[in-house]
Amino acid sequence: MLHQIQALDTELFLFFNALHAPWADSLMHTATQKLTWLPLYAWLLYWLFKTAKPGQLKNVIWQIAVIVLAVALADQAASAVLKPLVGRLRPCHVLYLADRIHLVGSCGGAYGFVSSHASTTFAVATGFMLIFKNNPTFKWLFLWAAFVSYSRVYVGVHYPLDVAGGALVGIGSAYVVWGLAQRLGFVDFRNL
Repeated sequence: MLHQIQALDTELFLFFNALHAPWADSLMHTATQKLTWLPLYAWLLYWLFKTAKPGQLKNVIWQIAVIVLAVALADQAASAVLKPLVGRLRPCHVLYLADRIHLVGSCGGAYGFVSSHASTTFAVATGFMLIFKNNPTFKWLFLWAAFVSYSRVYVGVHYPLDVAGGALVGIGSAYVVWGLAQRLGFVDFRNL
């Protein structure tokens, strides 16, 4: 069964990775770079402060802390726990795929399950969804997280299940950290 899942994942990877064009290579390479999104993160921080009600500065600081902790948890769960535990090679490190992969940039570390990019971007998206649960505006962050995750398949460094698993890790991390913060009384939905 596991072999069949991996074979299907490989076929999906090869299909999506083959959907490339010269103009898209530079776009996807840029999308997969972490520094590319610093202006977005700055805008999100600005929005948190801008929309805060008077006297809610402490709550905003805790919201930022929760998102940062969710991202850190997602990143560590992906990089320090799951990648070495599962030990699944990135497709760009699999020898029999070498001549079939469209690799854009470098391959990265040996292991790919789960994608740290997917886990951290979905942690950010989920964190903002939890903060602005009554405001559908921030649901577009899930499209952004999906785009960044897809870019990892496009550039040849992750299988689709790597990014799907990373998305689940990121969403779960945000819910865990947010739930703990609420339980401990650090963040209060009633004041948002």
